[in-house]
Amino acid sequence: MRGVITDWGGVLTRPILDTVTEWLAADGIDRDSYKTVMRAWVSQAYGTDGVVNPVHALERGECTSAEFERLLAAELTSTDGGPVSADGLLSRMFGAESLDAGMLEVIRTARRAGLRTALLSNSWGGTYPRHLFPDLFDAVVISAEVGMRKPEERIFRHALQLIGLEPAECVFIDDIEHNITMARSLGLTAIHHRSPSQTTEQLAELLDLPL
Repeated sequence: MRGVITDWGGVLTRPILDTVTEWLAADGIDRDSYKTVMRAWVSQAYGTDGVVNPVHALERGECTSAEFERLLAAELTSTDGGPVSADGLLSRMFGAESLDAGMLEVIRTARRAGLRTALLSNSWGGTYPRHLFPDLFDAVVISAEVGMRKPEERIFRHALQLIGLEPAECVFIDDIEHNITMARSLGLTAIHHRSPSQTTEQLAELLDLPL
């Protein structure tokens, strides 16, 4: 193995579900209304029926964050039955996001050992701590900036091209099963991230590197 390609949210940060749960409580948003819309949108986003929805558009950069916020807010209700403010909704949604220092150090260690590293992230319009990127990655691929999204084959090919490696030379880390399935079909070795300890152990074994 000569390279590591990793997702951002839910891998190098705390679990996304924890962040979203905290936001729902803080904003007083009815949990069932959120589950109803997101279950449908995410199912379509990773489905094979060809239906295009706001998640596709946001992640590919085909709609603005403000447009997505208006669409999502219209589907949500507050716990008191009132409307949800669209302005700044995504910033509030990910306001409790925090970095996983241990996972960041795993990527740094791999890079210091001579492996090529790349970020491959489906963006939801949030801000990334880009000041950390030079120390972490040789290449950065953010879906909305390249007009492609996981699990599309072309975005994996793009990331591989940027670091100059073949699929069989790389480990891919992600917390979404559909992305893992695509990576494996292309010949990458993939780790389905469920916990930092499990991912670190698997990666250390694959790379034959103390992490």
